[in-house]
Amino acid sequence: MQKIKTALLSYGMSGKVFHAPFLDLHPGFELLGSWERSKKLIQEDYPFVKSYASLEELLSDHVDLVIVNTPVDTHYEYAKKVLLAGKHAVVEKAFTTTVAQAQELANIAKDKGVKLIVFQNRRWDSDFKTIQKVINDGVLGDLVEAEFHFDRYNPLLSPKLHKESINDGSGILKDLGPHLIDQAVCLFGSPKGVFADIRITRKNSLVDDWIDLLLLYEDFRVRLKAGFFVREAHPAYTLHGKKGSFLKPRGDVQEDELKIGKKPNRELWGTELEELQGILHTEIDEKPVREKIKTLQGNYFEFFDGVYDSIINNKIEPVTALDGVKVMQIIEAAISSNKEKKIINL
Repeated sequence: MQKIKTALLSYGMSGKVFHAPFLDLHPGFELLGSWERSKKLIQEDYPFVKSYASLEELLSDHVDLVIVNTPVDTHYEYAKKVLLAGKHAVVEKAFTTTVAQAQELANIAKDKGVKLIVFQNRRWDSDFKTIQKVINDGVLGDLVEAEFHFDRYNPLLSPKLHKESINDGSGILKDLGPHLIDQAVCLFGSPKGVFADIRITRKNSLVDDWIDLLLLYEDFRVRLKAGFFVREAHPAYTLHGKKGSFLKPRGDVQEDELKIGKKPNRELWGTELEELQGILHTEIDEKPVREKIKTLQGNYFEFFDGVYDSIINNKIEPVTALDGVKVMQIIEAAISSNKEKKIINL
């Protein structure tokens, strides 16, 4: 099996948790190492890899694919250098800080003939895959409304300065917002309009930490919410259609298991607890049905399978640069909507 030589641009939480374990175990990738600025940690976990002192050193190595997993406000600068060097790139969310940056990166990738992929791993969460199936099965009828939540209870500021200082990439809209927005676009396409309320709720916070976005589609509405003062969680996904409803708590276990050092696999990985199954209440064959729906298995390996196929077999990227542009369009519209207190048409 041909291997894709891959390097990371940082080895903090995202590199250690979301990327390195999969790149190390997937037979289609060879993990070469990571750019590390101060702490040199990657060789403690993977003694056979390199710790690069600079981006230039990394790009001069025999690298095929670079994971741009640095703070959001650096994505455009670093991804542009990677693409201009003729390397494939996976860029974490938020893709960039503006639509113009996102579109420019997409154009460079096309001109250079390299793959540009957005890391939207939450498409392969167990809960999202399950609601996607429920929608596709048509058991709810025509949708009237959907509401997605990414809520936490954490009133304390993050120790990561780039997340709490005022910069073009900080704030919950560009942190948790891209997960919710991408899932909505993945399911329903781009909305016709956006109305947004964006707030600061934590003491001493300098950046937005609460969002309520309303996406306007032709015949239904999608509400996206995230905040840090939700001690008793709402359902992560609420879907109401003309035949029935489906409510699903957030239940994907992958992040928590990766954080404690569990290694991903292809068998039981991403299997939720049964008590977190969603409730379907609808009618089938003109008979009312109210039952729990078995949650599908989540697995981020599937994202890396898609990356491999896109590079080696020239298949479409698992999350395209155009997907990233669409998310940035909604983020920009949300910022304008909040400022102008009106619906922004797309």
